[in-house]
This record gives sequence, structure tokens and C-alpha cells, in this order.
Amino acid sequence: MSTAHSRSEARRGLGGLIYLALAFALGVYFTFAAVQGDYGMFRRVAINAEAATLTAERDRLAAELAEMQNLTRRLSDSFLDLDLLDQQTRDVLGYMRADEIAIR
Repeated sequence: MSTAHSRSEARRGLGGLIYLALAFALGVYFTFAAVQGDYGMFRRVAINAEAATLTAERDRLAAELAEMQNLTRRLSDSFLDLDLLDQQTRDVLGYMRADEIAIR
């Protein structure tokens, strides 16, 4: 009777060990997925950093667009800024006044 009893205890101990190993493996898998997976913490940090970069670029482009719209409006037929027109003529065509000296 002690042999059957020891076999039962060994089987119970082995079953507990398998259960523990399976629970540990599942825990490691889900922890890895929570940290490294497609929806894990590292991916979230990368997405937040990319969102911040794209937001900064969007703001920069919006400011550049506003500046270009302002320059376009200032050179339009309805509103002509002579100083801006003079500056553009100098930059684009290389013109200068007769009373100016060019230093290179």
C-alpha cells in the first residue's frame, strides 16, 4: 500500500509541476506581449514620439503656409506692398538702384 501511495504523491507532484510550468510560461508570454507586442508599451511610446514629431512638423508647415499666404496677399492686385515688391525684384531679378553699391 505504501508503493501505491508514493506513486500517487509522485503523480500529484508531477502534475503540480506541469501546472506551475504552464502558468509560468503563459505569464512570460503575456508579459512579453504587453511590453514588446504590437500593442505593447514600447510600441505606445514609439507612437507617442512619432505623434509629437508629426505635430511639430504640422505646426511648422502651418506657420510656413500662413507666411506664404501673407506674402501672396501682399503681392496681389488688390493689395500691393511696394517694399515687398522691391525686395522680390532684387532677389529674383538681381536688380539694384543706381545709388547703391554692391559688395560681394
